[in-house]
Amino acid sequence: MTQPRTLDARQADSRLHELIVLDVRTPGEYATGHLPGALNIPLDDLTRALPDIREAADRGDVLVVCASGSRSAKACETLAENGITTATLAGGTQAWTEGGHTLHRPDHAPRTAWSMDRQVRLTAGAVVLTGLALGRLRPAFRLASAGVAGGLAFSALTDTCGMAAVLAKLPHNRPRRGDLEATLEALRDH
Repeated sequence: MTQPRTLDARQADSRLHELIVLDVRTPGEYATGHLPGALNIPLDDLTRALPDIREAADRGDVLVVCASGSRSAKACETLAENGITTATLAGGTQAWTEGGHTLHRPDHAPRTAWSMDRQVRLTAGAVVLTGLALGRLRPAFRLASAGVAGGLAFSALTDTCGMAAVLAKLPHNRPRRGDLEATLEALRDH
């Protein structure tokens, strides 16, 4: 198995013109801004895209990007298990913007798209508040709040997020029909 490398924002910026950049965030997150030239292949669709990613990696170096670096590290592990050498952007698009680099924002992108982190915080907070409010009527509703608290602790310990996995399945976070195929075609042409 090959080991993924890590590039910081400065290193990635200096090599951006020669890298094949894959953004593994949801389409909604990708639309809020991505590295210039990045192609969107959501983490959930990574295995479907393996043959095209393998061919692209044979033609050039692949940089995998997400919001913070967590999902891109997971993507790099999956790709490494399949013999594909990649690099991940340390700190993701957050580190990229904090380093003074700009994100590409398509003109047609919805301005209301939220990052997955923001969607998780809203959902977790709403469930906790609802559980506490309804718990005044029926104490059993407090279990919803306890469940979210337990899920957040588990998420921190395992560096996974079940709520994000569920939210990623919502229509606004899924590629529109044909988007993934168009992205794979662009990857083949890269």
